[in-house]
Amino acid sequence: MAGDIRVGVIGFGLAGRIFHTAVVAATPGLELAAIVQRRGDEAAKAYPGVKIARSIEEMLEDPTIRLVVVGTPSFSHYEHAEQCLRAGRNVVIDKPITLTSEETRKLIDLAQQHKLLVTAYQNRRWDGDFVTLKQVLASGELGRAVSYESHFDRYRAEPKRDVWRESGGPGGGILFDLGPHLIDQATTLFGNPESVFADVRIDREGSVVDDAFDLQLKFPSGITALLRSTLTACTPGPRFVVHGTRGSFVKWGIDPQEDQLKAGAKFDDPGFGEDPASMWGELHVVGKPAQRVKTAAGDYRGLYANVRDALLGKGELEVKPEQAWRTTRLIELCRESSDLGRRIESRGRA
Repeated sequence: MAGDIRVGVIGFGLAGRIFHTAVVAATPGLELAAIVQRRGDEAAKAYPGVKIARSIEEMLEDPTIRLVVVGTPSFSHYEHAEQCLRAGRNVVIDKPITLTSEETRKLIDLAQQHKLLVTAYQNRRWDGDFVTLKQVLASGELGRAVSYESHFDRYRAEPKRDVWRESGGPGGGILFDLGPHLIDQATTLFGNPESVFADVRIDREGSVVDDAFDLQLKFPSGITALLRSTLTACTPGPRFVVHGTRGSFVKWGIDPQEDQLKAGAKFDDPGFGEDPASMWGELHVVGKPAQRVKTAAGDYRGLYANVRDALLGKGELEVKPEQAWRTTRLIELCRESSDLGRRIESRGRA
């Protein structure tokens, strides 16, 4: 519609196809105006009314495109984001925002110089289970939270060496892939950690990139967070376990939006983003019977709606660039901790 913010998306792989074009196209106030797909016609078939560009330069020839989404492999994020910022475009970058905190800082500085917005696509803040967890914590029923555990487990016995994430090239491995989600959620809840202790490793035979990690973050409030992910989980661990001085909350199962989008579902379909009752969390409070807690409906459009409002001056940006920098820096510190086999102080370093 007239007045909508016109958006260009770079890349039409899994990220561009599932997490960006589908979400942008469904977000009121945004118009999916262009998709950069260098080869192939998948984007044209999926979005026949959208311009398909064969290069970033071709997309940037359209001066009406105000926001660009970088949905390409992680090792190219910095290059593509820098190009778009220098061309005067606001930028959303798929996670991880860049591969180093230095690169992230350069993008933040560049955006500030040009009075532009830059942010990371931390869509898991809009997972229904995470939204529900925040509500449980805010209710105070757990008392003072003392420990937090978060899993993002998958099972893939054989490494996919022909896929960039597992080929051994830059930006590969599960810490770069799923670590940003778990770190961002924990720090969104509890702030800056004072120390990290990490075990980042290869568990599968034939793998040339990390495929499992255990990260322990300690926060000044006294909360200890354990963040875990593996590609060898025939039986995934609980999505969230939080213990407090008066109770515990346990949630199993991953937010359904990703699988629903892959299956071709739309955001306005009945039941989209909703957990079945069998996957609702359990709240255990001392002196009370266990209570099932209905999972809030997840909606990834919330991230792009927030970016829209920030660009229009109607709201504050949720995923702030400094938070994206913090996540990247903590990934670096986790690798350092794992390499050294000891706890690393992060206060003042992240």
